[in-house]
Amino acid sequence: MSKIVFFDIDGTLLDHEKNLPSSAKEAILELKKNGVYVAIATGRAPFMFESLRKELEIESFVSFNGQYVVFENEVLYENPLMEKDLEKLLEHADKNEHPLIFMNEKTMKSSVKHHEHIESSLGSLNFTHPDEDKFYYKDRKIYQTLLFCGEGAEKEYSDTYPDFHLIRWHPVSVDILPAGGSKAEGIKKMVERLGFDMSNVYAFGDGLNDLEMLKTVGTGVAMGNGVAEAIAIANMVTNDVAEDGIWHGLKKLGLI
Repeated sequence: MSKIVFFDIDGTLLDHEKNLPSSAKEAILELKKNGVYVAIATGRAPFMFESLRKELEIESFVSFNGQYVVFENEVLYENPLMEKDLEKLLEHADKNEHPLIFMNEKTMKSSVKHHEHIESSLGSLNFTHPDEDKFYYKDRKIYQTLLFCGEGAEKEYSDTYPDFHLIRWHPVSVDILPAGGSKAEGIKKMVERLGFDMSNVYAFGDGLNDLEMLKTVGTGVAMGNGVAEAIAIANMVTNDVAEDGIWHGLKKLGLI
């Protein structure tokens, strides 16, 4: 294998109803038959896409927007948030009445018992409100934190915490990663391990957290339903995810 394709999940592999289109599944099977390596690159935690990995028989992935990288079930790279920074963040967010979710590779816990912003944003991914454990970040590796606040409110946090990188993924939720963290950095770790040239690396994505990835790989493909920023920087734009975007994109690239 000399080529690899990374796929984002939400809005890329999964459609607007969080279903995997049959055409996408067929395309990935054909990719593998053609000797192309297939991996996932997502903002999700590993426990949030286990069933998808099993269905597609994919054992390598970049998760938490690049902070936890696994190659064929072996952990290649970890980049957790600092506990002291999370302690300050929790105090700050509590004052603003902005709840948090702390995430590791196995589970997630909320800083509050219940909040409608948590329910609505996680509900959009078909996940329920997690249990409360305000200090779950203590003595654990936390790879990503979710901050729940309205659009624009995150600026106060990005101005305050230089060691954080904030990316909005929902009208009421923002991903918090270590500064410099991105899917692109996670991809570099896996590509290094495989010994591939970046010119033979492809990526499909649609969101703001895909921008670095689409710019870094040899060929970045934006979904037709992607945000304007992704479409603007991609090497190629394919169909909407609901219009067989994965299949058409791979066909156009000559990979299937």
